[in-house]
Amino acid sequence: MNISGASKASGLPVKTVRYYADIGLVKAPSRSTAGYRTYDAASVRKLIFIRRSRDFGFSIEECRKLLDLYQDKDRTSAEVKRIAAARLSEVEAKQRELQLLHDELSHLVTACRGDKRPDCPIIDYLS
Repeated sequence: MNISGASKASGLPVKTVRYYADIGLVKAPSRSTAGYRTYDAASVRKLIFIRRSRDFGFSIEECRKLLDLYQDKDRTSAEVKRIAAARLSEVEAKQRELQLLHDELSHLVTACRGDKRPDCPIIDYLS
């Protein structure tokens, strides 16, 4: 299938599909006689795998490692789990950070009267 078909089947923009091929995440596609990139079913499955990995916030290099493990039939799940557990720790740290931000901002919004006077705890805090 051509790049637009691979794009549609994988749920990725054409530009992203091209980029992933250019950086070697998916095997460089073959070319039609007219010079267009063609993708087979295996390439589309890899693109879907990468899209789902990126949806979880894995970096390109982590996707590369996961894709290598996906293709390695002799893999152990320990390495996959290690990569996923590290990402989970990052997500949990970000959740804690966002919760603190939420709590602080919520406190400031509650403390601000929001009336016609110039006194504002939000401005005071930011300054």
